[in-house]
Amino acid sequence: MSPHAILTAFLTIVIREVRRFTRIWPQTMLPPAVTMTLYFIIFGNLIGSRIGQMGGFDYMAFIVPGLIMMSVITSSYANVVSSFFSMKFQRSIEELLVSPVPNGVILAGYVAGGMARGLSIGVIVTLVSQVFTDFQIHSLALVAVTVVLTSALFSLGGFINAMLATKFDDISIVPTFVLTPLTYLGGVFYSIDLLPEFWQGVSMANPILYMINAFRYGFLGVSDVNVYAALGMILVFIVVLSVACLRMLARGKGIRH
Repeated sequence: MSPHAILTAFLTIVIREVRRFTRIWPQTMLPPAVTMTLYFIIFGNLIGSRIGQMGGFDYMAFIVPGLIMMSVITSSYANVVSSFFSMKFQRSIEELLVSPVPNGVILAGYVAGGMARGLSIGVIVTLVSQVFTDFQIHSLALVAVTVVLTSALFSLGGFINAMLATKFDDISIVPTFVLTPLTYLGGVFYSIDLLPEFWQGVSMANPILYMINAFRYGFLGVSDVNVYAALGMILVFIVVLSVACLRMLARGKGIRH
């Protein structure tokens, strides 16, 4: 395919993905905003007023970066897993498979669509947080890099889940039993310095902890982990998952029967 044809194929997939989640915005964009508003009210205002400060900052300001990142992670993952599996289920994915579109372009298109939704939700939650607290951004570049890389990583994760899933129930297993526990235990609502030494060590094995803390450092300038190590880990995961996705596409894993 010529570069122009590749670009056209990529943009076609991305535009279709963006139109898909914007067309049903009451189901895709409104619920995260409502959920995060409840978190801000319950954890930030009601509980936060009793906790006081954490990490040298007002508790509400402390949890804002974690809540933004949590919404980005879940939305990026959910968009790709639901969209790609729906195409598998409807057998419309075969149109892509028989086309001359390279596997890398197919993967990039779906990942970009997932990132579009994840980052859009992140912006919405950030705007909602401004109603409850004022905060300064310590490093805008770090905020942008961390949220973009994390959104790409979980879009890739959603793609793998969609390829391996054989029924609709399969696309909810990972978010329910893996993503949600790891996110809640990833330092969204607390600093791991509050934990006993043993549980601090256990928490360090949670990859989402590094993403949330790198993002929090971009906002507040404080982190429980080394920020550069966190960014390096995210990049390694992106490379590994990208290779895995491309190999699965080449083999037709979960697609060709």
